[in-house]
Amino acid sequence: MKRREFITLLGAAAAWPLSARAQQPAMPVIGFLSTSSAGGIAPYVDGFRRGLAAGGFTEGRNLAVEYRWADNRADRLPALASELVARQVAVIVAAAATAAALAAKAATPTIPIVFAIGADPVKAGLVDSMSRPSGNITGASYLANDLVTKQLQLLQGLLPPASVIGVLANPHNPNATSDTGKAQAAAAALRLQAHIVNAATERDIDAAFDDLARARAAALLVLPDTLFIDLRARLAAIAAARRLPAIYSNRLYVDAGGLMCYGSSPVDAFREAGIYTGRILRGEKPSDLPVVQAVRFELVINLKTAKALGLDLPPTLLALADEVIE
Repeated sequence: MKRREFITLLGAAAAWPLSARAQQPAMPVIGFLSTSSAGGIAPYVDGFRRGLAAGGFTEGRNLAVEYRWADNRADRLPALASELVARQVAVIVAAAATAAALAAKAATPTIPIVFAIGADPVKAGLVDSMSRPSGNITGASYLANDLVTKQLQLLQGLLPPASVIGVLANPHNPNATSDTGKAQAAAAALRLQAHIVNAATERDIDAAFDDLARARAAALLVLPDTLFIDLRARLAAIAAARRLPAIYSNRLYVDAGGLMCYGSSPVDAFREAGIYTGRILRGEKPSDLPVVQAVRFELVINLKTAKALGLDLPPTLLALADEVIE
């Protein structure tokens, strides 16, 4: 072989891998924005990853994820959302909180946004319509903020007439005013008294329970909030120590020792958000994807916690339960 021919072939062989690599599509990067801490909603994130996998995407293999955790400081969300926009992610996933979705929406009118939240996204101002969301945003709602009346009805069966029911809220949550108003109206309709206590940080929890004791609250309703999800084991432990029956918005609390919950599954909603994220990465538009709404709600009761509280649960309540944890 002539020297010139050899050099030509060698050059072609060296250049071929570079050319082939240049033709490979770049790994898409999505942003994950949450009010919570990294560990607080780990089961939700697992559900999201299962949704991505259903669409053929696996983190670290053909997808990268930039996580931004606000650690329950909602004031950090705008800056974190701006970081993801500057990173030019392909999709922003707004996770577990209305505040995260609102921050993402304020940060970009163009990057697709997929939310997984408990609030009504129309009332929150995120979309114009559940069936035909406009603009760059869609997602899934597990409707945790619309169940206060049913939750209080379930608590009422454990209480004497005219009891005081404590309602724990995070005043920094965008839904707090609406949720506490619903709780007061629902309690009045049931001839109960709702006593609202606020906790915006972990440091406020003990003071909130002291306030409940002074008000002689006979039971507790914990409103949806990522702070309370993060603190679910501590809330369950304090409620048990103070012999205070409590109801929560989803089963993560009950698995952590809470008495009972009534609500839909955030994990399922996150899986739907993962599916939608995959569809958008493959070219679909958020405005063509209707908001997914929860259709199944469950009552889960922790019988071990009930016994520790000295509660003799009514047979009618146990019969309503979708699951009883022994």
